[in-house]
Amino acid sequence: MRKKFGQVLKELRIKKRLTLRYACRIANYDPSNWSKIERGKMSPPPDKKILRKWAKILGISKEKEIEAFIDEANLAQGLIPQDILSQESIVDFLPAFFRTLRNKKPTKKEIDKLIELIRKV
Repeated sequence: MRKKFGQVLKELRIKKRLTLRYACRIANYDPSNWSKIERGKMSPPPDKKILRKWAKILGISKEKEIEAFIDEANLAQGLIPQDILSQESIVDFLPAFFRTLRNKKPTKKEIDKLIELIRKV
């Protein structure tokens, strides 16, 4: 089963041997809100700069891993990552993708266009 963002945030903080208050002091973030995020009571902040700072504080240094951390935060917020939304050709197919996930069959035309898009990527 996939871990929620708050669980991952807490595990990374503990692995780095940071107390909640010390991590918040370094990150310049409210400890009460950080705690709520760890417990899944509050969504993480949407600001990419803040999330990048958190990733570095928590020992995430590779760009690919930082982006994955930010994607997980976006997912916890129920957001589609901005780099995906900025690609109009992908956004056009999101409704068909969502219908497919809901077990509603996409049209033949939608499937063909999606296959074409995937081949281009």
